[in-house]
Parts: sequence; structure tokens; C-alpha cells
Amino acid sequence: MDGTGEHAENAGRQPGGGEGALVTFRAGLHDPRTATAVGRLLGAAMLLCFLTGLVSHVLQQPPGRLAGSLPVRPVWFYRLTQGVHVASGIAAIPLLLVKLWTVYPRLFVSPPIRGLRHGVERASIAVLVSATLLQLTMGLLNILQWYPWPFSFRQVHFALAWVLTGSLLLHLAVKSPLIAAHWRRRGPGTLRLPEDEAADRRALLWSVGAAVGAVTVVSAGQTVTPLRSLTVLAPRQVDHGPQALPVTKTAAEAKVSERALRGWQLQVAGPRPYALTLEQLRRLPQHHAELPIACVEGWSKMARWSGVRLRELLERAEVPEHASLRVVSLQLGGAYRVMEMEPQYARDPLTLLALDLNGEALDLDHGRPARIIAPGRPGVLQTKWVHRIEVL
Repeated sequence: MDGTGEHAENAGRQPGGGEGALVTFRAGLHDPRTATAVGRLLGAAMLLCFLTGLVSHVLQQPPGRLAGSLPVRPVWFYRLTQGVHVASGIAAIPLLLVKLWTVYPRLFVSPPIRGLRHGVERASIAVLVSATLLQLTMGLLNILQWYPWPFSFRQVHFALAWVLTGSLLLHLAVKSPLIAAHWRRRGPGTLRLPEDEAADRRALLWSVGAAVGAVTVVSAGQTVTPLRSLTVLAPRQVDHGPQALPVTKTAAEAKVSERALRGWQLQVAGPRPYALTLEQLRRLPQHHAELPIACVEGWSKMARWSGVRLRELLERAEVPEHASLRVVSLQLGGAYRVMEMEPQYARDPLTLLALDLNGEALDLDHGRPARIIAPGRPGVLQTKWVHRIEVL
């Protein structure tokens, strides 16, 4: 584009080319209409990511007043919500980069703060951009299971989500007049661009859509079965692993060895406590359930599990129906060595103390000799290497 005639006149009204600008930007792609169009898509992705993230947090760490009313059906509930959470977070990355590119000329203004309202706007943008970049980066590294920080990912990720949401609401409130003016294609305050610049905008928006579609298609196959053959960016192939099922934490990582299983017994602590060997468990009535294992990193897969219904083990110990449980693993550490289970899960007929996976005895990495499998729960709560069940 040249800098003469109508183009030069329009450039003076662009966000980075007006009065007080340190740098002149002539490209129409930096105008408020383009920023608003991209912002709508980014806002939708972030809202979806935030809501599904809340679901994940509540299921992993249920507040006391909600613990007894968490959903048990449909069995694929967590598989869906966590898959959407990860997919929307990945989709937000190219949207965020393009959004920042469209608005970066606004950083080059002088003076940097021109009053209280402008100062609030600048502060909200600084917090919003920082929180969003950090949140998406942490989420992406969590998918890869790489944690270069010394703090708890889950707690910081949850807290940062509220910081991001608050700063976004503040930003929207401050910028609402500008957003409203450019929300529609031909709003009253919308700058009419020359045809070549309008064509550039359309090309940009189509490119953004294509990029979002591409990163979604090549990563969502770890949850969406029909897309499995296209999964090239996901860190896991859901058919790879012992017994054709991925493993997030191996027995070696959990410090559980074959030697630790010698003399293993399941201990059930209740009004009538008892202990059973693996052979005795196999002599009890065996049940089957088609349930997904759904990991917080975004991958999931249906599998056929076989074992003893947990509620039958509890009835044998005369555990009250309203009682919650504590399930203890043989692993020697980690945030989920001890898991608590609410009664609606413990008494569900599909909740098993699983001994077999897809017709074979559990591999050690999948929790041999016994693990919990329950409908609608995050994979981190499907405790492996179970050796003790206690009544709370």
C-alpha cells in the first residue's frame, strides 16, 4: 500500500496513526473493527475454556455443599467437558496472537497515560494480556506434562482464571463504547476502509478461522474419536500404551514395584472390617462396565473394565449408604495418593474395583492388582494400586 491520497487520510484515523502516536501504522488491519471481530472469537473461546475449567476444578476438588450432588451421568460427562476445555484453550492461542497483533499500535502513544479513564484502561489491558499469556502457556505445558515451576499447577491455574476473568470484565466495561460502535459490520462509528484494505481484513479473518480449525482438528483427536487419524499435535496417541490405553503416571514414577505387591490384600475398613486377597476378589461376582478414562491433560478413551462392584464391597463391611469413602493407593507420594469419593459415586452400579482391562488382568502401569473406575470422574481420581478403602 502507498502512503498517498485516501490511504494516507485513512491512516491518520487508525489506532496507531492518530494524534500523539509515536509510530504511524497505515494498515487497515489494525483498526477497531478488526480488533472487535477477532476479540469476539477470542472471548467465546476463553469463556468456554473458563466454564469447562470450573467444571474440572469442582469435580477434582468439590466444595462441601456440592460434593453430594455432583453428576454421575452421563458417564462421558467429564470426557466431554475436559476435551472442550483443552480444545478451546488451544484454539485461543492463535486468536490471542492475532488479537495482540491488531491492537499493538495502541501501545505506541504519547503520553502513555492521558487521564484516569485512560490509566484504568491501560492497567486493565496490562493485567489482561499478562494473565492470558501466562494462563494459556501454563495450560499448554500441562498438556505436555512439563512443569518448570515450583508451585501447584492446579491451584495457580484456578486462581489465575479468576484474575483473567476479572480483568477481562473490567476491560470490556472500559472499552464498551468502542466495542459497541464496531460490533456490527456497518455500525455508526465504523470506519469504511478502501476496498483493498477491506479485502485484507476478510483475508485475515478467514486465515484466523483456518488456523483455529487446523490446530483444533490436529489436536482434538485425543478426545474426538473420528479425528484420531488426524492427531499430529497432541502429545499422546490414545491407542498407544499398555493394553492399548495411555498412561499418565507409570508404576515406576509412582514407585510401585512388583515387589511391593507381594502379599497384597485389599483392606476394607468399616463397621465390619475385612481383607481380601486378589484370588478371593476374583471369586466374587464379576461385573463389566464400558467407561471412559478421561485425563485432565485432555486425552480420553472408552475401555471395558471388569471387577467387583464397589457397593458390594461396602455392603459386606456394612458401610452406611450415605457414607463417603477414602481410597488409599500403594504409591509413595503425590497429590492423589489418597482420594475421597462421595456416596453417589461409591454406590453407583457402574463403579468398580477393576481387576481387568479389555479382557486382560490390569497391567502394572494401569494399577494392578486393583484400581477404581467410576462414571463421570477425572482420571486422577480413578485411583490405581488400591490397597485400602476407609469410611469417612
